[in-house]
Amino acid sequence: MSTLIKITSKDNANIKEILSLQKSSKYRREQGLFVLEGLRLCLDAVENNFTPEKVFISSSAKEKYQCIIDDFSLCKEVYEVADSLFSKFSDTVNPQGILCIFKMPDVSVDNISTKGKYIALENIQDPSNLGAISRTAEAFGIDGIIITKGSCDPYSSKSLRASMGALLRLPVYETDDLFYLFNEKNLTSYASVVSGNVKSINEFSFKEGCVAIIGNEANGICSESLEKSDFLFTIPMSGKAESLNAAVAASIIIWEMTRC
Repeated sequence: MSTLIKITSKDNANIKEILSLQKSSKYRREQGLFVLEGLRLCLDAVENNFTPEKVFISSSAKEKYQCIIDDFSLCKEVYEVADSLFSKFSDTVNPQGILCIFKMPDVSVDNISTKGKYIALENIQDPSNLGAISRTAEAFGIDGIIITKGSCDPYSSKSLRASMGALLRLPVYETDDLFYLFNEKNLTSYASVVSGNVKSINEFSFKEGCVAIIGNEANGICSESLEKSDFLFTIPMSGKAESLNAAVAASIIIWEMTRC
């Protein structure tokens, strides 16, 4: 492992950078960087070919995880931070003492396959929902997630933690125009609606080259997207609940998309 550089001041430029990356999606985009905290998430990223730009280790973590920390040996900048100082920029309740800065992956919509199966998220706002959806999508073999740029940031700490690393293993494509992209890639679009005179999801056969759209938690899919979608479907419910949580609905949809 690289020689550890000690940081002793909260005014250190590296700590200011961490705080800026944690707080601002705009800053993350401008720098092309994101922060991961926690031993498991950081190791998972390294195992999936992410090389950290910088590694920050608390003094107690240095002693506790010495063997594992050697896995970060490719990083040229490794910093040791006193426990009390580490807690100043940690955004977890019980810090493990490991934090890394990584480059965002270069994910281009050009890589979307005309034969793939995708989930599209329109203006999803809750990072926990995004994280949960990505975990299910990865588990059942969805080829990627497409999100509108009005959605929550997949590289926020909340999204990444909720995904348990799935957002780093599964391609996440961002677009300003879902249907321009669908048409360009010749993807058949299916929009999920709460109710109405539409077919049940289990009446459809989701063949290769398709995408299922899930809308905003409060407002669902916008009217323009409903009009442009090739098919509308609903998830039948026999109880009194009027709707499902976005992540729960996505799990059912993903199951139906991939079960055949």
